[in-house]
Amino acid sequence: MAAKKSAYAQAGVDIDVMMNSLQNIKKNVKSTATKGVVSEIGSFGGLFQSPGKEFLLVASADGVGTKLKVAHMAEKHTTVGQDLVNHCVNDILVQGATPLFFLDYLGTAALSGKVFEDVIAGFCKACRENGCALLGGETAEMPGLYPAGEYDLVGTIIGQVEKKKVITGKSIKKGDVILGLPSSGLQTNGYSLARKVIFQKAGKKLSDLVPGTKVTFEKVLLAVHQSYLNPVVALMKKVQIHGMAHITGGGLVDNVPRVLPKTVDAVFDRSTWKTPAIYEFIEKEGEVDHEEMYRVFNMGIGYVIIVREADAEKAVATLKAAKQKAIVIGRIEKGTGKSVLID
Repeated sequence: MAAKKSAYAQAGVDIDVMMNSLQNIKKNVKSTATKGVVSEIGSFGGLFQSPGKEFLLVASADGVGTKLKVAHMAEKHTTVGQDLVNHCVNDILVQGATPLFFLDYLGTAALSGKVFEDVIAGFCKACRENGCALLGGETAEMPGLYPAGEYDLVGTIIGQVEKKKVITGKSIKKGDVILGLPSSGLQTNGYSLARKVIFQKAGKKLSDLVPGTKVTFEKVLLAVHQSYLNPVVALMKKVQIHGMAHITGGGLVDNVPRVLPKTVDAVFDRSTWKTPAIYEFIEKEGEVDHEEMYRVFNMGIGYVIIVREADAEKAVATLKAAKQKAIVIGRIEKGTGKSVLID
């Protein structure tokens, strides 16, 4: 005879599913522990040894957005956790910071143990690859607030940087060279527009090939948001970096000005890199204005690094040695703190 469900489970929240899943993920989470971790998963608060006085803490929080809708369509949940960690890592890397620990929030209508464990596995994989600890998080079941079967993810990352090595963009000057690091895909931005065009207007399926390629929409849309941590750290040891930008929502148009002095512009030559086929498809099928594409999507450039002209060649070679392709995509010119895109 089946055990009677508790009143809470009948209302949509099964505590036993959560507790069983927490036991299942403990070993995976422990594998991300670094030397600064003092507590174990399950505590009310995660404990981490604070860095010395010569360091500044850098914090950032973000989400995965409607890329989660694609994960649900494909019934694949192991990559979105990686997306979130890597996105947050790149955000603090812009200031020269390396990650210490990561905290997650997962909100859902009703917890699926398998989905929860897959998402956490993605967090753990990315934390190990980025050398940071998954210190803790919050999982909330709220029937009636979230659509049935769906969930949302938010992450917070804490990193550190030596006070004397903070990268602010203040040293950017006319004549500097702009390097572009290719993106791994849409990363985690523009999915609301991409889904509308691909699945509603064009009527495509995840299993269909992106026109002009041998790759499916599923593979392109679920490509993991790349972490640029390791190659950029290698570069920081060899070359003085004047400024960096993570190309997320707002694209090259809105993200690069966040680090520019008001006396210069970032002038990008769009002929220096090939726009991935997925963007050409979205622009054509969705009848999206060409310039708007550069504010919604990264258009193939996931990260920007600004260095002295004299260091550009060395920077490209250093990144190549770290297995990261880099392209000279523009220059810094006199201006008013804007991104200028030319063909």
